[in-house]
Amino acid sequence: MTRQCVVGLVGLALLGLLIYPINAQDETDRDPLLDDINTLLGVSPESEPEPVEQESPELLMEFFGWHGFWEVRGGYRVLNDPYQKDMSIMETRFQLDLGALVDIYELRFKGDAIGDLVLEEGDFDLREGNVAFSPLDFMDIKVGRQILTWGTGDLLFINDMFPKDWQSFFIGRDVEYLKAPSDAAKVSLFSDWVNLDVVYTPQFDPDRYISGERISFYCPMVGGFCGQENYMNSDRPNRWFKDSEFAWRLYRNIDNYEMALYGYKGYWKSPAGSDDCAEVQFPDLNVYGASLRGNVGKGIGNVEVGYYQSRENESGNNPFIRNSEIRFMAGYTRELAKDFTAGVQYYLEHTMDWDNLKDNLPIQMPLKDRNRHVITLRLTQLLLNQNLRLGIFTYYSPGDKDAYLRPNANYKLSDNITLEAGANIFFGDYPHTFFSQFHRNTNIYTSLRYSF
Repeated sequence: MTRQCVVGLVGLALLGLLIYPINAQDETDRDPLLDDINTLLGVSPESEPEPVEQESPELLMEFFGWHGFWEVRGGYRVLNDPYQKDMSIMETRFQLDLGALVDIYELRFKGDAIGDLVLEEGDFDLREGNVAFSPLDFMDIKVGRQILTWGTGDLLFINDMFPKDWQSFFIGRDVEYLKAPSDAAKVSLFSDWVNLDVVYTPQFDPDRYISGERISFYCPMVGGFCGQENYMNSDRPNRWFKDSEFAWRLYRNIDNYEMALYGYKGYWKSPAGSDDCAEVQFPDLNVYGASLRGNVGKGIGNVEVGYYQSRENESGNNPFIRNSEIRFMAGYTRELAKDFTAGVQYYLEHTMDWDNLKDNLPIQMPLKDRNRHVITLRLTQLLLNQNLRLGIFTYYSPGDKDAYLRPNANYKLSDNITLEAGANIFFGDYPHTFFSQFHRNTNIYTSLRYSF
């Protein structure tokens, strides 16, 4: 049984125990054997203590909330990919989101039941299953499966070292599924001067990375593409309390500007190494960073930086483990006209000890640039009383000469029904660069969602 199924069953059991009260016996349900024992002991029914009234289920249900949706989503590749099916996505999904407040404890359960025609299987994805409480006025604690995020980027991540679902992102699922869940404990401490978030993950939670199962990609080790028939095996750290992760954020606001410092100790979230057996690996990683976000003119600006310390290849001499890097990002978003906003970002990945990488790289493996530059542009237009949202998000790398476009249209037909259509478009000059390797996975998709 998978870990998320176990956590899901435990979460449902806790919700059931805490929400459904055990009713005291009514007088009409008195046990005759108990009356006989009382008579022998000389205890009359009238001398028994009054039963303590318990809250009825109806009263407890006032603290209980639930909602969810049912969705059908389908999509196809527009180009022939010999390593994948023509269907990029074809699934139905039912999500139930439950919440309860019991005494000082807030319980949350959110799960998706999925029927997947691409993989020809059913699945259950536990998104959240946690309990949150505040033991002190200045402390919040949340334990269990949860969605975690921080940082300042728009679909770009530097200090946000929580798992991402890149497969969902590239095949056309709702963008909310880019954030994958973590099984973690989060402690938040608050003060007038500074706030601190600490997250401990007892077992490494990697990205739901591109493995070839749904999306083909370029494999440097084989000098070609991997897909459903030959996707790579992984050597993932998975020991409880030994292969753990630790992340923290120290932040405060000054005159509407949020400043933050970050730290992380764990592993590369997506494969960043390989061994002699061609198994992909997740080498040790430390990350140290900072960010600043606030008002700039009529818009909002942000700056973020991070140092990625590749602990197993600090010299850069091992071409099979990713080098240490410095990452930088700056962005700006503002409303250009009524219901029309634009956002632009610049992103840099600087490979440290690049000369050592160049000198030791096998001749069959492509050499990446010392500096990888990416520019993003988001345009969003709201129409029809804001019921129709038209948007496009574009990644462009001038050095790699590749790009990724995400056009999308979302129409709210009623309070409950939403229609959506979009595309994932990849292109580039070289088969091994990041976006260009997904060229044949270019797809279009549409969906119908009923929310309740």
